[in-house]
Amino acid sequence: MRVLIIGGGIGGLCLAHGLREAGIDVAVYERTAAGADWLQGYRIHLNPDGCRALHDCLPERGWARFDATAGDAGSLFRFYDQRLGTLAVLGEERRGQGEPVLRHRSVSRIRLREVLLDGLDGVVRHGREFIGYERIAGGRTRAHFADGGSADADLLIGADGSNSRVRGQYLPELSRLDTGVFNVAGRYPLSAEAAARLPGELTHGSGYVLTPRSDAMFVSAWRSPERAPEPPSDGIDGIDGVDGIDAEDYVLWAYAAARSSFPADVERWEPSALRDLVAARLGGWAPALRTLVERCDPGTVAPVPLRSMPPLHPWPASSVTLLGDAIHNMTPMAGIGANTALRDAGVLRRALIEVAAGRRALLDAVAGYEQEMRGYANRAIGVSLSNAERAASDARLPRLAFRTVLRVAQAVPPLKRAMFAGHGT
Repeated sequence: MRVLIIGGGIGGLCLAHGLREAGIDVAVYERTAAGADWLQGYRIHLNPDGCRALHDCLPERGWARFDATAGDAGSLFRFYDQRLGTLAVLGEERRGQGEPVLRHRSVSRIRLREVLLDGLDGVVRHGREFIGYERIAGGRTRAHFADGGSADADLLIGADGSNSRVRGQYLPELSRLDTGVFNVAGRYPLSAEAAARLPGELTHGSGYVLTPRSDAMFVSAWRSPERAPEPPSDGIDGIDGVDGIDAEDYVLWAYAAARSSFPADVERWEPSALRDLVAARLGGWAPALRTLVERCDPGTVAPVPLRSMPPLHPWPASSVTLLGDAIHNMTPMAGIGANTALRDAGVLRRALIEVAAGRRALLDAVAGYEQEMRGYANRAIGVSLSNAERAASDARLPRLAFRTVLRVAQAVPPLKRAMFAGHGT
């Protein structure tokens, strides 16, 4: 069985490791010319689903390298009002618990990419831009590339991101929706002096500021792990420029409101102007929250219009399938996009191992993967979309009611456990 993955992002590379470890013939075609073309400075949170998939797919050396470079994100999450009054704290009962593989972790996207590229020499083909596919004899698929080349496979997997060309040809009726919600995000560097300006809860952990009006803010402190010696790499030696980006501690903030409340040309504004626009909207907020915005690094401020896939409905299984943002792109308002892509890799890996062992037909395995994926992906899409819409809603009564519910839940631990049983996963 020959498997061809279009796109060398988190999900595609994770799956490539899992298939290679199982002895399945796999190749990844990535349009960027080299690993350094994919630099992204923000870190991501991996929950137990994401960590489990990484552990199952990576070789022992790769998991050890990930374990050495990833920090422990913990599972505490706080809800605040705009004056930094605590509405509820989630995750206290899980602090310090759980198997090492199933901990909540934080990791630089760049470091994670290093880990995922390590050991895939000969598997990842850089500089190969996918332009389309065709069906060929024997139920196989032929992928075509911009350089005039092609490659044949028993299974073609589109892992090529939110603007997936594979999806565009395979499921042309499925496209992302504009949520009507707009984010502006930035980073506040956490030097010792800068950290002293903030209360401790903002410099450790994550939180969500819910106001009585039509806006909200997500805040999350990212701290680099204490460096342990990493296992030697058999693949790439490292991506130039990673260490300086990855070593910085910072608080990420993301301010959300209805797109209609921003100027029409806001996406073209300079970063410093975007920062000042958000700062002007925080009158009456806690001084520490204003500090995050006013004293952030203006070079990190960026506009983020929020888009999302609609709910996914079944389609007939074939020798083409999709993974990650290519099929279930969602807003960042639940923090589970990367984890869902990694979960895809774990589920699809198990299905294809059954095929390689002769215990399952390929189309049956693909159908099983897609059915399971649609179930958890639709839940994730729904949660992230609901969170985004709630953040920008101008319906004052439901917002006040939700704040009241949070306060009551905080005061009644059994109620809070029941309400937020799935938090973090």
